[in-house]
Amino acid sequence: MTDRVTNWARTITYTAEAYRRPPTLDALRALVARSAKVRVLGSGHSFNGIADPGPHGVLLSTAALPPVIEVDAAARTVRVAGGVRYAELAREVHAYGLALPNMASLPHISVAGSVATGTHGSGVGNAPLASAVREVELVVADGSPVTIARGDKRFDGAVTSLGALGVVTALTLDLEPAYDVAQHVYTGLPLRGLDFAAVAAAGHSVSLFTDWRAPSFGQVWVKRRTDRPAVDFPWAPPAAGPVHPVPGMPAANCTEQLGVPGPWHERLPHFRAEFTPSSGEEIQSEYLLPRPAAVDALEAVAGVREAVAAVLQICEVRTVAADAQWLSPAHGRDSVALHFTWVRDAPAVLPVVRRLEEALAPFDPRPHWGKVYEVPAAGLRRRYPRLADFRALARALDPAAKFTNAFVGDLLAG
Repeated sequence: MTDRVTNWARTITYTAEAYRRPPTLDALRALVARSAKVRVLGSGHSFNGIADPGPHGVLLSTAALPPVIEVDAAARTVRVAGGVRYAELAREVHAYGLALPNMASLPHISVAGSVATGTHGSGVGNAPLASAVREVELVVADGSPVTIARGDKRFDGAVTSLGALGVVTALTLDLEPAYDVAQHVYTGLPLRGLDFAAVAAAGHSVSLFTDWRAPSFGQVWVKRRTDRPAVDFPWAPPAAGPVHPVPGMPAANCTEQLGVPGPWHERLPHFRAEFTPSSGEEIQSEYLLPRPAAVDALEAVAGVREAVAAVLQICEVRTVAADAQWLSPAHGRDSVALHFTWVRDAPAVLPVVRRLEEALAPFDPRPHWGKVYEVPAAGLRRRYPRLADFRALARALDPAAKFTNAFVGDLLAG
């Protein structure tokens, strides 16, 4: 490539032979049909090589396609182009008096890229973002369009697909009536004696933050829907004013707190759509574990917290409801998600990642597909009971493995 293309954090430089942003669907289909290797780059919020097609492939972005957002208010659905980001989608949907069931902490990420990697928000009853998808539109290896809808036997492999089936050009999502959310932040929640189930159920979405310098949570963000009964939070005092999850960072970048009600899309993310959440000086890892093991898993991290804290900016703990997507890290089990934002120093971070994974190994962790992890592909294959079904689906839609790169190939081997 003549242009140097990197991920958002500038920790990955893609090695593709060419970077293309086709302006029309016809141009995209022709490009896919004539290319030997293709991978799609969403908003670039992945921290590993999942999007890199290799030195002889095409790195394809759908960001230049028409930003279609078609709301069907009567059906409570929206058809959205794959390159659209959640912030733009949310504003348009809200204008119709409708809402998404949940959002991730960043509104800046693309819809297609988010659901393809199993990205999620938080909440004991909230499954990953892919759970809102009812139909996916793909351009497959020969350039032809394929639509797979809920009820199709292939559907549970088609949404969280790691980009291995084709280029997602559009998705249709379920919506619900718009709602308001009030966001409260509490401080100083100890790990010892933690009633995790009660804390996690204190709101529609709950996030616990710690820097692991002590066995406690410096902040707990509770996002409560105002159309549901309030839940008391007796375990920690409220914050005195607005805060940022990373101590010392400006709270102005964050969504409004102190219990001020506001539209769902201005409270469910942690960060305002008009602000870049950070400078990108970071590496991220995340692991989803069975929710009943939450406290034991946190105690395991506490056992290595000195090593973790030395290279950590912040750790976020959330809950995710089970879903049916074959490659979802939440497949078949209600989960607790442990997210680590590291300093941007891979030689220092990677040994700690390995030590952390050893501590979490008894809990069968599934890494987020877009983050940094050291779990070997053979170990991951054992953690996904429908992997053989996904492998067969990928071979059916992409027999020449046009959309398979080194990252996906390692997973699908066997």
